[in-house]
Amino acid sequence: MTERTIFHRILDGEIPAEKVYEDDEVLVFKDIHPKAPTHLLFIPKKEFVPSIADLTEETLHVPAMLIYKAKQLADRHGIDGYQLRFHVGHSGGQEVFYLHLHFLSQQSLEEEES
Repeated sequence: MTERTIFHRILDGEIPAEKVYEDDEVLVFKDIHPKAPTHLLFIPKKEFVPSIADLTEETLHVPAMLIYKAKQLADRHGIDGYQLRFHVGHSGGQEVFYLHLHFLSQQSLEEEES
């Protein structure tokens, strides 16, 4: 059995997160230690991959999906400049071994119109 990470626990509702967006494929929430005015984490909901280093032919679509969801969120919120980061392995700065995408921008996240 795979070790449950903090992201598993957030998905299961055991740990609260400041959610920004959620659909069937992804959960997006604010990083608790932000490195920019907008620092979000994108995690896949359906497929667990510990790291980019663990990708297989069957899971290679996961990072692309996260990147596309980040682009859509930026478009929706009027963010035209941002960085996308995957940390790979301990020496690459990865702290949680659950594939996730960091979205960082100097622009603040605009709330969507209801």
